[in-house]
Amino acid sequence: MHTTASTLSLRALLPAAAVTLVGASAPAAEPVKPMQFFEGRTEGSGVVRVFFKKAYRTRSIGTGRIQPDGSLLLVQRVEDDGKPPHTRRWKVRQTGPRRFAGTMSEAIGPVTIDQIGARYRFRFKMKGHLAVEQWLAPLPGGKSANNSMTVRKFGVTVGDGEGTIRKVSGA
Repeated sequence: MHTTASTLSLRALLPAAAVTLVGASAPAAEPVKPMQFFEGRTEGSGVVRVFFKKAYRTRSIGTGRIQPDGSLLLVQRVEDDGKPPHTRRWKVRQTGPRRFAGTMSEAIGPVTIDQIGARYRFRFKMKGHLAVEQWLAPLPGGKSANNSMTVRKFGVTVGDGEGTIRKVSGA
C-alpha cells in the first residue's frame, strides 16, 4: 500500500482544525455553541503518525467568521515540519440538532460532523482513497479541545494523530 506523508498530511485537521467545530464543556444550563469556538483566532498543534513514515509535528493558526447565513468560514495557515506553509479553508453550517455539514479545501466531497455526547465526530474523504475520522473533545472552561484522528485506506488504518486546539481571541 503506497501512502505518503503528503497524502496523509492532515496538517491541521489535527489541529483544525479540522478542522472544525468544538464546543465548551459547559454546565447543563448553558448550551454548547460549537460554531462560536472557531470565531476569532484559534491555534492548534499536534503530531501526525503515518505508518511506515517518521511522525511529524503540525501547527495551525486559524481565523474564523460567522457569515450572514449563519455558517462558519474558517481559514487556517497550516505549518507541517519539513513542508512549506499552506492555507486550508473550511465552511460549516448547522443542518439539524447536533448535526453539521460543510466543506474543507483538502477534502473530496462533504465533511459531516455529528455531536455525540460532549464530543464532535468529523468524517470526510481525501485523495488517495483515504477516509478520515476525527474527534474533538472540548475541555473544561471551553477554551480548548483535544483532537484525535484515524486515517484509513480501504478500511485499513494507515495513520493517526493527536493534538490540542485552543481559542486565542474572540471575533
